[in-house]
Parts: sequence; structure tokens; C-alpha cells
Amino acid sequence: MKFAAKSSVLLKQLQNLSGVLGNNNSLPILECFLFDVKGNKLKISASDLETTMMVMMDVESTDEGRIAIPAKLLLETMKAFPDQPLSFDIDNVKFSIEISSNFGEYKFTGHNGDDFPTLPAIDAPSSFEIEGNALSKAISKTLFAIGTDELRPAMTGVNVQLNSNGVIFASTDAHKLVRYKMSDIKSDKEVSYIIPKKPLGILKNTLVVMDDKEDEIKVDGNGEEKEDKKAKKKEPKKAKSLNTVIVEYNKTNVSFFYNNIYLVSLLIDQKYPDYEKVIPKDNPNTLLVDRSALLNSIKRVSVFSNKTTHQIRLALKEKEDNVSVFAEDLDFSNEAKEKIDCDYKGADLEIGFNAKFLSDILSGLDCDEIIIELNKSNNAGVIKPYKTKDDILMLIMPVMLNN
Repeated sequence: MKFAAKSSVLLKQLQNLSGVLGNNNSLPILECFLFDVKGNKLKISASDLETTMMVMMDVESTDEGRIAIPAKLLLETMKAFPDQPLSFDIDNVKFSIEISSNFGEYKFTGHNGDDFPTLPAIDAPSSFEIEGNALSKAISKTLFAIGTDELRPAMTGVNVQLNSNGVIFASTDAHKLVRYKMSDIKSDKEVSYIIPKKPLGILKNTLVVMDDKEDEIKVDGNGEEKEDKKAKKKEPKKAKSLNTVIVEYNKTNVSFFYNNIYLVSLLIDQKYPDYEKVIPKDNPNTLLVDRSALLNSIKRVSVFSNKTTHQIRLALKEKEDNVSVFAEDLDFSNEAKEKIDCDYKGADLEIGFNAKFLSDILSGLDCDEIIIELNKSNNAGVIKPYKTKDDILMLIMPVMLNN
């Protein structure tokens, strides 16, 4: 079996797939990429049995065949090449591989492609379509709040709820919570499933923004094309987006198809906690503050906080138009305090938060100003963007203050 491919294109596809590769694979074959050539099409697959990813690319070939190629060796080889055409000569019986480049030849051994796990099929799936930029945004907003406690597997993924009102993406690690709603995707029946963190991270990294530059228009001596270009400028701008992602799911699996990439993953077979119960509804104290100013203040002040608790304190007073951000480490006699302008309405209040968790939440928002809704020093704080179209709510649990 022979085929030729451009090194830069092949490397890009292999790097997309590399996120699937596991560190402690139960089967040696899972440390390989599966190459499947049919004519001028090359299908490359990677799997860890729970997540499987496949990409398609054009090659120069008239042959057919499949082989499993050691992933680490191939990746390191591809990274060492400048952009150039490469020729692959593969023995389908001995599974030997020879790569020819402008510099020389490289030989190594692969494995029988028939031993590679088959791509899991999703039986009787339901499906919907979503713009890639919308899906990427939903993942970015929720991925950081996923839990890592293996004793609570439901929290190690993002919960997706579909109903007649739209779709909700939610994640929590019991310290922080994110709920992100979208109304442009609806389902006739209520569906809920949990997607693991790994495939979501791969999705986030491989959903690439399409080039939004308009094609250049050549103008002749009479300027006729220039007039057409001007006419185009008068038209309303169309929103640029990623390719549409086709999502299919059933009770056990979910798959995503986009940009010649197919990604399928097992779902987490658990019931997601009823997070709505922990979102406080009565929050009489509201703080309107610049997001970047608060985030930067927390980063500076938290340097002086206790290295175990990372505790910072927010002090709010009704008659003052600022919030005090305070941290201390009694073991080393370190402390820091800053004041930030804000608009606060409510009773005098001091509340403590984990600086790392609060920074993660503020970094996950992309608005100028935020509203923090509070009740008491032992109640969770609700954080929302101010004057944006995003329907997103973030929650952070308080920590006990050091008196």
C-alpha cells in the first residue's frame, strides 16, 4: 500500500487526534493511530475505548489497506519535518513502514490494523445541529467547573439538558457551579445526559474558527468590479461562525461530526445532582463591579493569602461606593488589602471565598461588568454578567472567615 501526503497537513490531523491517546492503555494497539486508505482518501483513527476520534484527509493514492502505526514515533517524526510531500510505502503482510522525504528514508514497524478497536456505532440516535462557535462557547463556559472526584463520577462531566425551551449546559465540582442556557436548540422531549471532560476538551481544541476574510475582488480598468464591491459593503454583515456540528446521542454514547472530524464518546452513566436546589433565590444584596478590576485585585491580593485555604475576604458597606478585598496569612504575618469602586446595594456584609475558585469564575466570563448577588456570609454567591445576551449563571460557595 502506497500513498503520498503533505507533511504539514498530516501533522495537523495527528495533533488533533493526539488528545485521545491515553497514558496507561490496557491494549498496546491503543498506542497507535489506525491508518485506513481507500483510493485518495485517508481515514486516521485514535481511541482509548471510551473516546474514539476519526479524521479524513485527501492523499495521493490508488491503493487500499489499513495499518496501525505507533503514535508517539510518528508524531515525533512529523514534527521534525518542514512542510514537504512525504511518501508512505507500507507492507500489508509484514506491517513494515517506509517514509520517504526530501532528506532521506525512515523505516519502522507497525501492527495489524484489523486488531484496532472498531468505531462504536450509535444505535437509534436522536440528533440536533449546532453552530461550532456556539458549542465551543458552551464548552469554554462550563469546562473549568467540572469536578475531579472519582467517587462522584456524575460531576466529572458536563450535564446537557434538552427540552422545549432550549438546551442547558451545567457543570459543578461542589465548590463552584455554572449554568449556561441556549434557546436556539429545542427538543420535543426532555433529555439529559453527561458528557465526560476528555471529549469536551478535544472538541474545544479542534473546533477551529473559519477564515472570515472576504475574497479579494480584482478590479478592471473601468472600475466595474469596484462598484460591485461597494454594493456588497452596503449589505448587512453576516455573522461568521464555525462549521455546523452534527450531534447524535442515545442512552450510552454521544457523537460529534464537524470539519471532516468524527468524535464519539461513552456517556457517564449516572444521574446528575439537582443543582437548581443549591442556587439561592433570595439575594437582597447586590454588587455591581468591573469584572477585570475585581479579577486583577484578587490576583494581587491572593498572593498574600494562606497557601492552603487561598482565602480572601470581601467587605461591603451600604454607604460606601467601594468593596474591600483583603487577604492574610497569619503563619507568616502577611496581609494585603485593596479597595475597588463599585455600586453596592444591601446590608453591611463580609464574606470569604477561595481566591482560586473566584478567579476561575471571573476568568470564565467575557463581559465588562458583573453582578454578584449575596444573602449572608454563609450563603453561596451568585455571579451573572451585566448587560449581555448570554444567559449564564455562576455560583461560588463561601468559605469560613478567619476572625
